[in-house]
Amino acid sequence: MSNVNARRKSLSTIERAFEIIEHIKDVDGARVSEVAENLELPKSTAYNHLSTLKQLGYLVKEGDEYHISLQFLDLGGYTANRKEAYREALPKLKALARETGERAQFVVEENGFGYFIYGYLGDQAVQTDVRMGMRTYLHTTSAGKAILAHLPPSKVTGIVDERGLPMRTRHSITDREQLERELDDIRQRGFAFNREERIDGQNAVGAPLVLDGRVIGALSVSGPTNRMKGEWFEKEIPDLLLGTVNELELNLSFP
Repeated sequence: MSNVNARRKSLSTIERAFEIIEHIKDVDGARVSEVAENLELPKSTAYNHLSTLKQLGYLVKEGDEYHISLQFLDLGGYTANRKEAYREALPKLKALARETGERAQFVVEENGFGYFIYGYLGDQAVQTDVRMGMRTYLHTTSAGKAILAHLPPSKVTGIVDERGLPMRTRHSITDREQLERELDDIRQRGFAFNREERIDGQNAVGAPLVLDGRVIGALSVSGPTNRMKGEWFEKEIPDLLLGTVNELELNLSFP
């Protein structure tokens, strides 16, 4: 076998392994036969991949089902703490959650998606589907839109070209021109609103964290529409967020 063919085979094997991991995550555990059927693999091939991933510690077997292992927590914990800005955001999020009583989160962009790095619940916060490391479309969240508003226009175009503007709720932005107008408004006022654009019944406010002209991520506060309304939603929470982001930017600029 030539070196080129060997490399292609290795790449194909790696891609298949990650495809299996993603599938097991999406279905919350699967048997060998289910992986083989759903991914259109020979049963022996599925078994070999699953056994190897289990041996490496990335899968565990519970009964006859394979599940994602806790080893991914080690990778996720490392990733979430790799950058100083991520670590510095932690106490700020806690303070926001305490002061607002709602959920505060820190989101960053990678490969055209938004990732929830940290989140804290205030004493009134409503639990949703958000978890550390969860991936989301940037245009459906206040933090994501705050990030998009401060990325180079060419990068925003590339993200929309590649990821699209899928609808999560009937309030989601699905039109490029509407998104561009929204991003202009965000740049002018300094923060972004999410009005039931990702989850029905939930609003949010997000503000970008910008250092040396580059957006690092965004902080946001989210909660149910019955509380996130009026001056509290339109003025008070945005002021809290902008003050928090300003402090964080100063801390990172002058350590």
